[in-house]
Amino acid sequence: MKSLVIDGSTALGFLMPDEQAGSAVEALAALERGVPAFVPSHWRLEVANGLLVAERRKRASHATINEALHVVFALPIEIDADTSTHVAGATAGLARQYGLTVYDAAYLELAMRRGATLATSDAQLARAARKAGVPVL
Repeated sequence: MKSLVIDGSTALGFLMPDEQAGSAVEALAALERGVPAFVPSHWRLEVANGLLVAERRKRASHATINEALHVVFALPIEIDADTSTHVAGATAGLARQYGLTVYDAAYLELAMRRGATLATSDAQLARAARKAGVPVL
């Protein structure tokens, strides 16, 4: 694997034991091996939202969520500065073609643009990626 695009579901799998999927474990291992990882510009917001929802639902304490936020944002992951420049073109096209949200299509567009493997536990996004010829972790 040359590089990796990590979606929000995978990041939450790093942090929430009840959401841990094989893709999360494999993606974390790839990061530890030094595989370059990329995320679209909305990734931090999506991950933070997922963690705060878990806190509201009493799945984790305030302290645990704060620690998780610091851990995930310290990971060696590059935030793609060009995500928003592709929204009106490639990203919207992928969202239409595969019935994805624009947020999920941004992960697919980024993986395609970077020639990266996509790490996701989202079944619809994984199906779309495979149809588009993008390897899925």
